[in-house]
Amino acid sequence: MRSRRRQRLRRLRAVPAGDRPGGQPGGGGVGVGPLTGLRVVEFAIAVQGPLAGGFLADMGADVIKVEPPGGDPYRWHTGVNWTHPPETPGAQFLSVSHGKRSIAVDIHTDVGREVVYRLIDGADIFFSNFREPSLERIGMGYEALAARNPRLIYAIANGFGHRGPDRDKRMTDQFSQSRSGIARVTGEPGSATVLPGTIIADTGGALGLALAIMTALAARELHGVGQKVRTSSYGMMVWMQAWEINHTSVTGTLLGRDGGHHANVPGIVGLYDTADGGAFCVGINGNEAWREFCDFGGIPEVGADPQWDSYDKRTPTTNFQHADHAAELRPHVARAMRSRTTAEWEQFFDARREDIMYQRVFDYEDVLDDPQALENGYIIEKQIPHVGTRRMAGHPLQFSETPAVAQPWYSELGQHTAEIMTELGFAADDIAAVEAQKNPRQPMSRRGRARAR
Repeated sequence: MRSRRRQRLRRLRAVPAGDRPGGQPGGGGVGVGPLTGLRVVEFAIAVQGPLAGGFLADMGADVIKVEPPGGDPYRWHTGVNWTHPPETPGAQFLSVSHGKRSIAVDIHTDVGREVVYRLIDGADIFFSNFREPSLERIGMGYEALAARNPRLIYAIANGFGHRGPDRDKRMTDQFSQSRSGIARVTGEPGSATVLPGTIIADTGGALGLALAIMTALAARELHGVGQKVRTSSYGMMVWMQAWEINHTSVTGTLLGRDGGHHANVPGIVGLYDTADGGAFCVGINGNEAWREFCDFGGIPEVGADPQWDSYDKRTPTTNFQHADHAAELRPHVARAMRSRTTAEWEQFFDARREDIMYQRVFDYEDVLDDPQALENGYIIEKQIPHVGTRRMAGHPLQFSETPAVAQPWYSELGQHTAEIMTELGFAADDIAAVEAQKNPRQPMSRRGRARAR
């Protein structure tokens, strides 16, 4: 297996960049991504699984997305105000599918199952977010695939974990968030229960899945064994809130909602609105800067008050005898911030950036135009078929010698079926039969969707 991977890597280095499966290298270093030469079989839908696959593809892996003849149903999950042609996948699918090759097969047929088995025989990684009992019923369980390829990394992500009474309970992002406790610390005190404004449970689950895969790859390199790895959206939500959950356990204090502030950080650090509808996150370190802030915001008497004349009194992270006074300070800061426009505050803060932590609150249009995001490749320009050139979320990791790979944005359903089946040694008749089954936009049954997560 290792020799096959090395042969694949040598072949890739000899092939012009534009002809490589999975996209083009980003330039610099040795001319390949950090995972170039690895083959990954993705058997997943929605976000938690496919986003992990998108990460691996960005790193240069040859990620092959196995789809049913009707396609991943989330190809056409468009969201609100989607006015682009129906042949253009929705933004959710675009966000998780870059750089992958797509093969469309019916795994309930003999030839479809054989296609996947041959892929597994030469793969380094198989991952899925379908339920394990469902995978076992169709011959895609760990024991069956590991028997064919003992060095295989077999990775599974689900909703609530792989043990316990709810191991097979259905889940989407909102339900994992609801169970994790995050809704109880989000929003204003006394307000209706709300969730964060993004799919952090699905995204966190994808991060955990990618991390599990990479750790298992390192273990295989060190110890020579493949293995099954598991993670879940709920597990990652608990892990990401370790501070808050552990604080409750150790102190017996149940954290609550605190609006634009962190419930476990007393003091003024947090969000404040300006006179013209903008907002800033503000934290003021220096005492001179604090007095200047109060003068500029029209509250000089607050700046002169000795109960708030030091950083420790304004933000008591270690000396909690000042906590009550610090909480009383927030309305004064809010009043000051509302006295000036966003532009006025930005100019004031920019001149004192060494003594005042601040950040204007962005919306997504601001992020798309942010020079800092553009300079670091967090936002990149991509050509979207049927849409045109658009700025899209890029990749957060940077490597000096093996940079992330510049990827085509997505593959059409089954775009690489013939190519991959030819690589696997299938006859032309078998390839034609499989391609004839493709039926784009055929909806997945409710039962099929239920098998995922």
